[in-house]
Amino acid sequence: FEGCGLKATAHSTVFCDGNPKARVMLVGEAPGRDEDRQGRPFVGRSGQLLDRMFAAIGLSRSEDDAEKAIYICNILPWRPPGKRNPSTEEIALGLPFLLRHIELQKPQIIVALGGVSSKQLLDTSTGIMRTRGRWADIAFGERTIPVLPMFHPAYLLRQPAQKRYAWADLQSLRTRIEAL
Repeated sequence: FEGCGLKATAHSTVFCDGNPKARVMLVGEAPGRDEDRQGRPFVGRSGQLLDRMFAAIGLSRSEDDAEKAIYICNILPWRPPGKRNPSTEEIALGLPFLLRHIELQKPQIIVALGGVSSKQLLDTSTGIMRTRGRWADIAFGERTIPVLPMFHPAYLLRQPAQKRYAWADLQSLRTRIEAL
């Protein structure tokens, strides 16, 4: 795909990581510097926190068992230059590819990490402070997929007091998984 200028400034295309048969799909915003260098999503400090968070409820990106695995991707596969946020136009270009990715991967649950992915997946302008922890459903043809908005791990690194909300969200996710 040549229609997004971010591709020209990025070092790598950061597509996904984890088990593609996982029941739980995590969706972030866009790769950061470490992700761009390694070509994998969530590998920097926020990725290390993400791995610890999900390990606490028995899930891992390296797990072969689909019931204990997670699958991770972003709305955009390329890093915006200079640590800037992706523009509205860039996100709009990436969204149809993400939706097709979800359609092909067929997760049973989606976790939207951060405000950008939550707003896009839930088609809302409501911020993450109000949507986090509140399950919503998105329709994919004949299927409906529950979505749990959560704080992005990078935010939790900057605001450690918010980790208690992330823990509550992880417990809610664990309960939902057990009900599948």
